[in-house]
Amino acid sequence: MNDRPKIKVPFEPIDIIVEVISMTILVLMTIYTIIEYKNLPESIPTHFNAQGVADDFSGKSMIWTLPVIGIVMYLGLFFLNKFPHIHNYMVNITEENALKNYRFSTRILRGVNLCTVALFAYIQYTIITSSKGENITIGSWFLTIVLGLTILLPTFILIYQKKINKT
Repeated sequence: MNDRPKIKVPFEPIDIIVEVISMTILVLMTIYTIIEYKNLPESIPTHFNAQGVADDFSGKSMIWTLPVIGIVMYLGLFFLNKFPHIHNYMVNITEENALKNYRFSTRILRGVNLCTVALFAYIQYTIITSSKGENITIGSWFLTIVLGLTILLPTFILIYQKKINKT
């Protein structure tokens, strides 16, 4: 890893768009939480079963968990993206293949960041809405999508990684 080229991966329009969307979601989630906090009951749902129905409850101060974790995670992955030479790769990184592998790796992290903050925002919205007495569930489709992405994303990454590194 020490002999990997240390190059700066230039942002392209898609990279900027994904970063702006991720930051916007985080800001909106935090603002929404601030606005709704005073209207929340003392006990809020903090866990949902596979059918999407709330099955565990905690004090309303727990509503800050997702925004805080989301911000810390976003910032951690954002700064990790500034050092693509320390990421894990399935190929030997050389001067010739560094840019394409680094770009792919940073885009994966941006995509993971975007998906995670979007999921956190949706869960946060569901928690707040159901806390206020509205009949809303997280939806059984949520678990299907999360599990599907957990399987499909690594598969796509493996296939695409092999494709970009064919000589």
